[in-house]
This record gives sequence, C-alpha cells and structure tokens, in this order.
Amino acid sequence: MTAPRHRVLAVRGSKRFAEPRRYVPGLRFFSASSKRRQILDVATLPDRIVPHYQQTSASSLLSLQWPRPPRNILLMPKLHAPQVIISAVEFAKHVHGNYPGLNLVFEAHVAKHIHDSLPFPIYATNLVGSTDQYAKKIDLVTTMGGDGTILRAASLFSMHNSVPPILSFSMGTLGFLGEWKFDEYKRAWRECYMSGCPVGVEDLGDPHTRVTTASQQSGSQIGHEDPQLGDWDSVRGNGKCMGLNRTSKILLRNRLRVGIYDSEGNNINEQLIPTSTAEPDLGSDLSQDGFSLQYPKRSSSISGGIPPSLHAINEVSIDRGAHPHLAIIDIYVNNHFLTESVADGILISTPTGSTAYSLSAGGSIVHPLVKSLLITPISPRSLSFRPLVLPLHTKVALRLSKRNRGRELPVSIDGKRRVGVTIGMEVRVEGERLEKMAEGWRGGVPCVIRASSKGDGEGIAEDDDSWVGGLNGLLKFNYPFGEPGESH
Repeated sequence: MTAPRHRVLAVRGSKRFAEPRRYVPGLRFFSASSKRRQILDVATLPDRIVPHYQQTSASSLLSLQWPRPPRNILLMPKLHAPQVIISAVEFAKHVHGNYPGLNLVFEAHVAKHIHDSLPFPIYATNLVGSTDQYAKKIDLVTTMGGDGTILRAASLFSMHNSVPPILSFSMGTLGFLGEWKFDEYKRAWRECYMSGCPVGVEDLGDPHTRVTTASQQSGSQIGHEDPQLGDWDSVRGNGKCMGLNRTSKILLRNRLRVGIYDSEGNNINEQLIPTSTAEPDLGSDLSQDGFSLQYPKRSSSISGGIPPSLHAINEVSIDRGAHPHLAIIDIYVNNHFLTESVADGILISTPTGSTAYSLSAGGSIVHPLVKSLLITPISPRSLSFRPLVLPLHTKVALRLSKRNRGRELPVSIDGKRRVGVTIGMEVRVEGERLEKMAEGWRGGVPCVIRASSKGDGEGIAEDDDSWVGGLNGLLKFNYPFGEPGESH
C-alpha cells in the first residue's frame, strides 16, 4: 500500500490547480500543531510585575506579595544535564496547563533545544542586550540545578539593582542554596505563584498553610472584592489562594558592588558588560586569553555620568592564575592601607559566599542575614594573615603592587573570569545597600525560602530551618569521627 500524497492548491497567473507533493519518509510538513512550537522574542512580552516584600515583627524574613499574578517566568535548567531538561519540560507543561496566562522564557541556547518538546510557544532573547531584556520583562526566575545554576541566574541581573524572586529546585551535586526537591514542584510553584492572593482559605494540604493566623481571626481578611482576584480565579483547582498572611518567605541575599578601575582611575565596568551575561561561551571570540578584554584608555560611564556596577552574590577574587609566583596585592579598607598580601590570591565574599570558595580557603561561615563582607586570603605566605569579617558597607580596594613584575592577574566574579588587571589597576568592592522604597525593596537577590511548620512565636526557628539543615546535612558541620555511637 503506497503512502497517500499530500496535495496543495497553487496559483499560477489566473489558473488555480492542484499539484501533488512527493512523500518523503521522515519529513514533517508544516501544520497547525507545528506552528505552535516556536521561539518568540521576549521583547514582545508585557513589562515585569514587581512584587512587594513586607517585613513583619514575627520574622526576620520578608513576605512575598504579588500585586497580581506573575506572567513572565524565566526557567533555567542545569546545563549539560539531559535528565534535568526532561524535568524542565515536565514542569513547563504543568504550569502552562494549569496556570493560564503564563509566558515561559528560556535562555537562547536552552530554547533552541527544548522548544520542539513543548506544544506551545516559548520565549527567548538574542544574546545582544539580553540582560536588559531580562531585567525589564522577567517576573520570576525558576532554577533547576545546583548552586551554580542559581549563580547563573543571579549573574543575568549583575548590572541591575533589582532582581526578580528566584524559586530554586535542588537538582545538582551540592544544592546548598536550593530550597526545594523537584518532586515537590507542584506545591512549591503553587505557594509562590499564589503568594499575596487576597483570599485566605485552608488549602494546599500542608501544615503551615492550614494554620489560621491571629490577624485573620480578628477579621483582617481583606480583598474579597479585590478586582485583581479575577486574575487568580482562572487557576485550575479549588481552594487556590494562600491569603495575605500565609505568603511565601523571601530571604534577601546581599550582593557585592564591584568596580574595576584602570591605572588612570577610570571605571572600565562598561567595557566588561559583554561578559556579564550568564549565557555560556558557545565559541564567541570575545577574548584571546580566555578572560582579558582589550579596552581603550578612556573613562566608561552610563547616562548621568555614573559608571555601572557589577554585582556578585558569592565573591570577587584576584588570583595568580597560571603564574608560578605568588600574587602581591595591597589591601585598603575605607581608604586606609591595611596590609600587603602575598598569597595565591584574595577573596572578598558575601555571607552567601561564605560557604563557597571562602570556606575552602579557610574563611568563616556567616549566616546570610548578617550584613557583612569577608576578606579571605587564598594560601597566604604569612600564617598570621587570618580571614576578616567587616561591616557590609565597608569599602575595600585591592590594588596590584608594583612588585608583581608587570604580570596580569585575572579577576573573577562569582567564579567567572571577567578581566585581567595589571600594576596600578584597582578592584573596588563594597556591600550593596538594601533600600526599602515606595515601589518596594531595591537591591539584593530575593530567594524564595521554604516555610517551616516548626518555629516559636517569634519565628526564629523558621528563619534558621533551611540554613541549619544545610550545615548539618550537606556540609556535615562538626561531623564526628567514626561511626555514630562509637566512643571518642
């Protein structure tokens, strides 16, 4: 039995006739379903919805309050992990099918490989100007991977003061920053998406969401007639809303503000912007040595004459790279000379980064709510050079000493090399300020935190639950030698 022939109508001149099309095995002709599998430009999406973060006396964490449901979701799976891509497809189909009006955005290289697996259009950006588009359009970021995936997500907004909330699923090798297991994705997404919905109901089948708060008992349920409630009403299922007093918790992680200055004191951050995106290097020829950009000797600035700042959620480092000799770096604190460091390198870390490179180099572990920054030497020559913990707004400058013999040393931000610095150049670092403004909080990386059913009346145990669990479960903090129960 021969395969059926496909016939299309064609017009030549004034005559209309049917023309047979040859059947080719494996060739898929365009159809209504194939047109749905396409990649659209993220620039066509509506502008970002900025959530509110409310502070209460019962917790040192913030409460997530959406003024209306988020629409533009950036989904970031772990790279080079086929099983994670499969999970990302499962997640995308679930949220698209049950939460109408969502627009799913992927990084360009991910969208290229995933769009054929999804029966609906997805969105991506061109590499040029992608960070600006993410900052303007993305309401919420969802990561699937380890801590590196979260860092990749944060780096997309490294040139911007406002970062969307990040909902993270731990699917990597460590996952110290990841809050949720992927098999909890339906509950995790529902809680985050519904956070701030103005109707309080007993739903979601979870202990902390079934507790009616004292304020609700006193009649503080508001917004039953809220016009925005209609946006949430289209979600499938009964008992949808979290209620204003059962919102998702947000940990606002401090970042570092970083400025790179040439030997003439000119800020050159703007010339490093092409390397500040999180898109992986797919063969672009941005640099000859892997990290150093060629830049002219001129001052860089943006509108208003203020140079842009790079932001780091983990750390900034200068190291000796491939050179056999130790790096010699002068360290200044608030414009006062502190010391000359002779070491493999120097780290300036956030509390979030205190459990990363800084910890491996012997630095202290600092709770992410402690507003501070850390100076940690990497294998210093002097045994008396100990790690330091300083106030968040301390201004630290790292200047290459003339005794470096003219070598160029690499500067890395969150583990990604950005530029090579030479004698006379400076790396200036200070903690990013978190400011509560009329339109919401400005600064930091807002991470959605798992709410705990435990906790005292002041919420202290709730705040520390995941952090303490990470120390014990992942870092094996103060883990004893020998088997449990064995005498010491």
